[in-house]
Formats: sequence, C-alpha cells, structure tokens
Amino acid sequence: MKKSAWKFSAPYVLFLVLFVVLPLLVLCYYAFTNSSGQPTLSNFIGFFTNTRALSTLLYSIWIALVTTLVSLILAYPTAYVLARGHLRNGDVWLVVLVMPMWINFTLRVTALKEILSLIEGNLAFHPFLNSIIAMTYDFLPFMIMPIYTALTKLDPQLFEAASDLGATKLRTLLKIAIPLSIPGIVSGIMMVFLPAMTNYVVLDMVYNSTYIMGSLIGSYFNSYDWNNGAMISVVLLLLIFSVYSLSSKLVSDRTQKGGGR
Repeated sequence: MKKSAWKFSAPYVLFLVLFVVLPLLVLCYYAFTNSSGQPTLSNFIGFFTNTRALSTLLYSIWIALVTTLVSLILAYPTAYVLARGHLRNGDVWLVVLVMPMWINFTLRVTALKEILSLIEGNLAFHPFLNSIIAMTYDFLPFMIMPIYTALTKLDPQLFEAASDLGATKLRTLLKIAIPLSIPGIVSGIMMVFLPAMTNYVVLDMVYNSTYIMGSLIGSYFNSYDWNNGAMISVVLLLLIFSVYSLSSKLVSDRTQKGGGR
C-alpha cells in the first residue's frame, strides 16, 4: 500500500517541488542577497526604515481590510438567505451570483468602470471609494461561497430546536448560525483579504494612483531590481503566513469550544 500510495502521490510531489518549493528558494535567495549576490539584510532594513514603503504597506492593509469588511457585510446575509431561506431554486441563484467569475477579470472591471463613469463623471474624484467598489465586486463571490458551504452543512434540527425554545430568528442567527459558520467566514476572509492587498490592477483601472504592495513589487521587477522585489514578496509571504496561522488558531479554538459544549 505504501509503494502504491507513493506512485500516486509522486506527480503531485514533483509538481510542488518544481513549481512551489524551487521558486520560493529562488525568491529567498534574491531577498537575502544584494545585486552582487552577497548575503545581506540591507534589503529588509531599507524597507522597514523607508517611510514611503511602510506607508504603502499600511495603505495596502487598509484597503484590504475595508474590502474584506464590505464583502463580509454583503456576503453573509446573501449566503444565509441562499442556504437557510428555503428558496425554491437556491442553487440557481447561487450560480447567478457566481456567474461573473466566469467572465474575464478585465472585462468585468471595465464594465464596472463604465457604470461608475456614468454615475460620477470623473473617477479621479473618488479613487478610494471606486477601488473598494471594484474590489468588492470582484471578490464578493469568493466570500459568499465558503460561507454558503458552511451554512448548508449545519444541522436543520439546531434551528428547529432554537425555534421550539422560543428563540427569535435574530437570536438564532447570532447564537447558532454565525458561531457555527466561523470556519466559512475565516475562509472567505482569507480568500478576499490576501489578494486585495496586492491587486493593483483594479486601482490602475479606476484611476487610483496610490501604490499598494502589488504595484510596488511590479515597479521593482520592471526596473530589474530583483532583490528588493523578492524582499517585498517575502515580507508579504510572512504576513500571509501570520494571518493564516491566526485564522487557523481562531477556527481551532472555536471548534474545541463547540466540542466542549
């Protein structure tokens, strides 16, 4: 069985080594070396002592937080209605909501930009607001899907028992649905927050000239400064790992508390 399992897993292991592990090693090599190939930490020291770079990082985190919060506020009621609203064609409505993902990303944002241009006239007047609208429009399905999946897995008898005990729909939502759907919420947050930090294409298309981490990385690589570009990529990887570890611990703690009850 072990040899058979290895034969089946070998292609996946090979894929991970070639397209995940090796690129990460190359990235780390450039991040911890200078243009002459000598080991150094000056790339990281320069980043964390550069006020412009730090302001770019903070702005990226801010725009990602706002996008994630708006997406969550819109996604949870939508997913709840689809999962628990007893709709006749709930799956069809879900497909309708996810259908924009099947269309090319550039076409979606271009169409939204035209709509915003008709409403505002000049998109340069509200760059941050337009960026949030465009990113929320683009990432909203990624927030809806995991929450919807988590809600559909809940035992209907929990809601029936809560109703029999006199709990209102709002209390049932706050005390049962939301706590038990925390894994889906965390998954949705991960799928929205992390890409929103680096998706500078949306900002460019809606005339937001402010740099975020993705555009900063792009500027370094476009100028063939691989060392600083790789360094910022490593900083983002560490940040992503921290967010992932924190969210995993949150889900684990919530699951243990639920099991203890």
